[in-house]
Order: sequence, then C-alpha cells, then structure tokens
Amino acid sequence: MTRSSNMSKILQKSFDTESFSREEAMEILDLSDDCLLTLLDLVYVIRKKYKGNTVGIQILTNARSGNCSQNCAYCAQSRDSKAGISKYRLVPYEKLLHDGHIARDKNLARHCIGLSGIRFNDSEINEFADYVKNLKKEVGTHICCSIGFLTLQQARKLKDAGVNRINHNLNTGRNFYSSICTTHTYDERIANIRMLQGIGFEICCGGIIGLGESKTDVIDMLFEIRDINPQSVPINFLIPLEGTALAAADTSHLSPEYCLKILCLTRLLMPKSDIRCAAGREVYLKGKEKLMFYAVDSIFASGYLTAGGQSIEDTIKLVTDAGFQYKIESA
Repeated sequence: MTRSSNMSKILQKSFDTESFSREEAMEILDLSDDCLLTLLDLVYVIRKKYKGNTVGIQILTNARSGNCSQNCAYCAQSRDSKAGISKYRLVPYEKLLHDGHIARDKNLARHCIGLSGIRFNDSEINEFADYVKNLKKEVGTHICCSIGFLTLQQARKLKDAGVNRINHNLNTGRNFYSSICTTHTYDERIANIRMLQGIGFEICCGGIIGLGESKTDVIDMLFEIRDINPQSVPINFLIPLEGTALAAADTSHLSPEYCLKILCLTRLLMPKSDIRCAAGREVYLKGKEKLMFYAVDSIFASGYLTAGGQSIEDTIKLVTDAGFQYKIESA
C-alpha cells in the first residue's frame, strides 16, 4: 500500500469515527516532508466538513500572574522560575469589566480569564465567583477560565456564577510528565477534568510540544486528550523563556513540517473539536503559517499569558490572506 492510499484509509477512519492505532498515528508523524501537502489536503476535507472555512481568533487575558506553588519546568509563573514577569493577585473587577465590554462590543464569543496557581482557598473562589456573576449581569459574554485544580464545591460555585468552560491542559504524555513537573501528578490533572465534565463544564484541554518529549509521548498525550473528548484542543509549541528550567531547551526539531504534522494528527484524532494552534506558531511556523489552517480552526492573537504574540490586526490579515474567514473570540 502506498503512503497516499494509506493516508486515505486513515482519513476514512476519521470520518467513520473508528479507532486509530498508535502505529497509524506514528505513521503521520514519521511521514516524509515531501508528502506533507498531500496530508494537508486530506486533513482539510475533515476540517471543512466540521468547521467550514472559519478561523476563530482567540484573546487570552492574564488576570492573576506569578507566585504559583508548582514547579512546571516550562512556566514563567512557577515557584522555581526566575523570569522577570509581573506578579499580581486577582486584578481589580474594573479591569475585567473593561475587557468584558471589549468582548461584548466587538461581538466576541467568549471571554477567557487565566489565573495562575494550582489551588485556591474558598474565599478566593468566592471573590472570583462574585466577579463572574457581575460580569454576566453587566456584559453577558461566554466565560472560560484557566484556574488549576478545584474542589467539587468550588467548581459548582463557579458554574453557578456563570463560568461556561474551563481550560486544563495535560501538557505532555503520562510517561514523560514527571520530567517537567513533580509537585502534582498526571492522574490529578485527569481527575480534575473528569470532575469538571461531570458537573457540566465544557472543557478546553491540550498540550505543549518541545519539552524534550519523544514522538511516542506526543501520541500518548493526544490519545489521552481524545479520551477526554474536549470541546477545544490548544496545541502549544514551547517558547523557551529566560529564567525557566527550560530556558535552554533544544527546540531545533520543531520544524514547520513537524509542527504541521502534529496539528494534522490532532485533527484526525479529534475531528469535531476546535483545534487551536496556540503559543509558538509565530516562531516555528513562520513562512508556512497559512498551511496550518488546513488543519486548525482556531488561533490566538495578542500574546500568551507571559509571552508576546502577533497583533489582532496582523492575525486577521494572516487568516484572510490564507483564504479563510475569521471571527474574533475571547476564549
């Protein structure tokens, strides 16, 4: 069987929602670079079926920065990081209200609020829940939060307040996880997500490529995410930040071709989810960013918590120049 015919078989599996094998997933990542355009054309058939030709432009806001108790090696906000970032507790309500008005006035579909930290006491959750309640009354936008581990009571508090979706990334494969974080476990992450799903939250769950993981680790992560069946899957490519444990990480293997194959595999495994190319696209896909839209239907603009990004205007131009329609979402 030729590579092209085998890829067509894999494409049909994605339409029929049959189970991919890990061997077939590896075949995608090992595909010769000169077959990439063929792969993109095949994957685009799935992307168009479920997502049309629209690209959601997401805006990410950092509402609580730094001072995290965890030791995640990639993160500028971790307890071990020496990165020169701003550190602050929950921003004033007026700041969130201001951003909420921007979201509403620009007809944004979602307002995302990221808070550093892994656990929060009940008084912190109560304060934030009051913020969300007021935002819902005054602005009414769909709210997504990245907020670490929650107790069942805290999660219900936020859901009752009006939070619609929660982001909680797996970040890498199970077997590699202890190489990037030892202050909590992979199973704790999955248990947190399952609890959130159990009480009705939408889930955003993805990972980071370039942490030192193998292709097998990437595949393991994507299969775990597929089992979770999230509404949204953000794929980040590591931006080594000065002051973090991975500041000197070797990311030379993150060629545009390899990054695009990972995005294609993510679409094949989760054809109905929003697939988002998140941090690092401006670095690793430079010159070939337009090709990512054959697989992804969502991207970020204006930065990634503690790292800068492409402006909204330039991001819109990227989307339209590639022949796609855009919508701006605060996600």
